[in-house]
Amino acid sequence: MRTHLFRGVLALAVLLVTSATPALAQSVMRGRVVDAQGNPVVDAVVLFESTDANRKTQTKTDRSGDFLQVGLSSGNYKVTASKDGVGTQTLTAQVRQGPNQPLSFTITTATAPTAGDKEAAAALQASAGAALDAMKAGRHDEAIAKFTEVVAKVPACVECYYNMGIAYVAKQDYAQAEASFKKALEIKPDSADAYTGLAGIYNVQKKFDLAADASAKASQYSGAGTGGGGAETSYNQGVIFFNSGKFAEAKTQFEAATKADPNMAMAFYQLGMTSLNLGLIPDAVSALETYLKVAPDGAKAAEVKTALPALQGMLKK
Repeated sequence: MRTHLFRGVLALAVLLVTSATPALAQSVMRGRVVDAQGNPVVDAVVLFESTDANRKTQTKTDRSGDFLQVGLSSGNYKVTASKDGVGTQTLTAQVRQGPNQPLSFTITTATAPTAGDKEAAAALQASAGAALDAMKAGRHDEAIAKFTEVVAKVPACVECYYNMGIAYVAKQDYAQAEASFKKALEIKPDSADAYTGLAGIYNVQKKFDLAADASAKASQYSGAGTGGGGAETSYNQGVIFFNSGKFAEAKTQFEAATKADPNMAMAFYQLGMTSLNLGLIPDAVSALETYLKVAPDGAKAAEVKTALPALQGMLKK
């Protein structure tokens, strides 16, 4: 009976999440570094240099050639991947808070390249750059065509297939998006980004069991111990469970997201909404109060401020 009561009190609350896009309170930059043959470069140094301020930070690639950098300030960056005896490459990136477009580096061997090698590398780099520019501008067909040119020359370009999947999602062509994400997984079976992409398209199509399975794998491979990746994937999985009416499972995932990232405001909001659906008023109040502490002027702040007094009043009865 309490469930109907608090639903009446919170008539203004939207209890169905329409998007699985997480609202992170910190930036997440992922990417991969490969050599000219498409093989991962282990222990490559990835240097982030802000072009807006005097800030530098660096990380290294793992045994799969992947890297993760969390917590960069928003702005423009020069990003350089390098390793002695292999080569170097510099890209530009615009960092925003939350997940960002993955970066893809192809660094060549230290042997002196021929004029033909330089021309081919320049053409490949131009195609990749043009593809990313087209994606940013919303020219998704052009981006897909350019990424297709790149994978014809570098078949192991995981980021190319991932970005093609994102472009197809923007076109709402979920069949092609699924094929692209699965191709990325053929090359890199532990790609958390590709599994996250699959979870998103399955969620949109209300294939909640498939979405939950893909999201679980994204969580498994996300490197949750490094920070942002764990919060992001737990939040996404919570959204999928919530949308499918599995509120107990959703609550577990939202709790995990708040522990992984205590500044992830939307995780606290969704935890509150999920607790309401379970009839757990004390848990809902606690989560919503924390949401206001983390994001006093957040997108849901007005809604929460309106609803909280009535919920807090229930606890005093």
